[in-house]
Amino acid sequence: MSDYYNAFEMSPVPAPGPDAVPPEPFRGIYGMPAFATIPTSDLTASVDFWVRGLGFYELFGIPGRLVHLRRWAFQDVLLVSAESVPEQTPAMSFSFACVLSQVDSLVEACRALRPDSVDGPRDTPWNTRDVAVITPENARIVFTAAKPFDPASQEARNLEAIGITPPGVTPADDEEHA
Repeated sequence: MSDYYNAFEMSPVPAPGPDAVPPEPFRGIYGMPAFATIPTSDLTASVDFWVRGLGFYELFGIPGRLVHLRRWAFQDVLLVSAESVPEQTPAMSFSFACVLSQVDSLVEACRALRPDSVDGPRDTPWNTRDVAVITPENARIVFTAAKPFDPASQEARNLEAIGITPPGVTPADDEEHA
């Protein structure tokens, strides 16, 4: 990757670090670039879990039919009434960014509401700490927090091996092409 763009300029996700602070809730209306639509057979119970467990808030709702939830800007979920939900959790997941300081409280809140709903936290080879949560609708939701970047870490070597280096660092094999 030879062109770098500081995506943190346009993202609500704060730069990784031990003092990273989550953004304030964004209550405005915008054209949603992406969102999840999740069917639920119990809208009230689902909203309760997503709000108290996962940290979303209700932006608006259509009674008995739909609730639009949001966490940060561009983290939107539509819970929609359905006759039933899948009995088995699909392999597919939907991921939301969070910050490291939110991981433990998210795990505790979800386990308090549904003791067997949480898997993790786990550190990944790509420098994040992830928590997978199975919601009342059998959706697999992953919260992923970027860890501070350590250029001497195994995670940094993993990223460099696939061509991802931090801004300001020229990959060794690019020098011969310059």
